[in-house]
Amino acid sequence: MTTSWTSDELTGIGRAEELEIASVRRDGALSGPRTIWVVRVGDEIYVRSVNAPGSDWFRGTRARREGRIEADGVEKDVTLTDADGEINSEVDAAYRTKYGRYSANTIARITSPVAGSTTTRPRPRGAVDAQSDFGTRPAADDPINLTPHWRTGAYRPRIRRHFGDRTARADHRRAP
Repeated sequence: MTTSWTSDELTGIGRAEELEIASVRRDGALSGPRTIWVVRVGDEIYVRSVNAPGSDWFRGTRARREGRIEADGVEKDVTLTDADGEINSEVDAAYRTKYGRYSANTIARITSPVAGSTTTRPRPRGAVDAQSDFGTRPAADDPINLTPHWRTGAYRPRIRRHFGDRTARADHRRAP
């Protein structure tokens, strides 16, 4: 299943002053939403942590790399992938253009190399990332049992460890 942003979604999110982002916690529940800045570069959306990798919302996205965003009437479940470092100069320029009316110090912080290291690309959940093999169909001879996720359809490892007659599952569920 391949999905991408519609033209209306890109336009709406791109013109929005701010975006609400909530990460999916390890238990599957949504965290509280955080308000952040968002820019559009081409047909992609990018967000950054102005407070570097230590900020709460950014650390929250590292656990499952899934979340929900809302901006300008667009609400979407997303997969959060790290952006390629080569795009940072374009993302910097987009932040300077869109938010240039704010203080020079604020713009310097959001376009700093430290903030650039947190550049994240939200994609509609179910979209396949061309730069990653996560979410693609596994090879038939793969020794790890890969099964599609129940909601997103992305292929994830489901490793089984055998202990005599009992099987422990390492797929984030506890054995009964």
